[in-house]
Amino acid sequence: MSIDTLLEKLINIVLDEKASDLHLAPGYPPTIRKSNKLIQVSNIRLTPSHIDALCKTILGPQKYSDFVTNKELDTAFDFNKIVRFRVNAYFTLGKPALAMRVIPASIRSLTELNLPNIVSSLPLQGEQGLILVVGPTGHGKTTTVAAMVNLINQFHFKHIITLEDPVEYIFPPGKSLVSQREVHLDTHDFKNSLRSILREDPDVVLIGEMRDVETIEAVLTIAETGHLVFSTMHTYSAAQTIERIIQSHPKSKQDTVRMQLAYILKAIISQRLIPTKNGGLRPAVEILLNNNAIKNLIREGKITNIDNIIKTSLSEGMQPLEYSIAQLVKEGLVTQETAERYALFPEELKYWIQNV
Repeated sequence: MSIDTLLEKLINIVLDEKASDLHLAPGYPPTIRKSNKLIQVSNIRLTPSHIDALCKTILGPQKYSDFVTNKELDTAFDFNKIVRFRVNAYFTLGKPALAMRVIPASIRSLTELNLPNIVSSLPLQGEQGLILVVGPTGHGKTTTVAAMVNLINQFHFKHIITLEDPVEYIFPPGKSLVSQREVHLDTHDFKNSLRSILREDPDVVLIGEMRDVETIEAVLTIAETGHLVFSTMHTYSAAQTIERIIQSHPKSKQDTVRMQLAYILKAIISQRLIPTKNGGLRPAVEILLNNNAIKNLIREGKITNIDNIIKTSLSEGMQPLEYSIAQLVKEGLVTQETAERYALFPEELKYWIQNV
């Protein structure tokens, strides 16, 4: 079987099974992730030669050379304009391997993603500020951010600039002008491109991930200078996200960062994808909206009190993660056993199940 035929066969399996990921590792059969479960889809064990040839086909000559030199590489891969993947090529025990995440061909709406109505209103409220989508890896942060930004794209005349590593979703034509910049393809590095964004006349900026203190500082500055900024972080809750942003800076700067964040923050959405009884996934979300009480707590450094404000502000559109998970249980979509595995505070989950 030729490498092109093998690749096509594997991608067809991913599409037929509606899998989210494809894993190709030496000595193992091809493996997909479906509804958060890993499934081997062949008895054939892949050799290092198989995977090396697949890397050359998927990455192309220049990126393959970079991969061999740097021992790892993030990129995106379009297969015959049918499906797009986010690809991470890496080495394991000296041999190449691939992890490929499916990126749907079209950007689904926030309604199609089963997210609360308040999430749909956030991108269209106001011209500036910071909206963050946070959560563990693989729980739909990028998909949610893309849906929010695409809402602006479809309904407003704005200049939207994205900075991603790599570009995942391709935004369709809409009312906005969209400039999507990929690190290593459209810019040499993240740092320099962050500096140049403000000279590119943006209205809306999407930074793929707040990964270090330099990126965090740039995001805060861009939002503070009158732009609407979207980004993601690998944190577990709104309170932890705020704490992480503040603590990433030296103590001498933390008071300034608290003031910045209190002023520019619009909302934090903390998201989990919960396995349902029918084998699918549904999002559960914690929602923080930056009202006066939250602003004061951020300014005063009383981050541990933020959870209490979220719990008592349901009427404003805020909600704890456990409240959202409890709704899925009450609707019969998720078992209580599954719900307890994903809750940050299982005792609070029991309360919300009884009181939703």
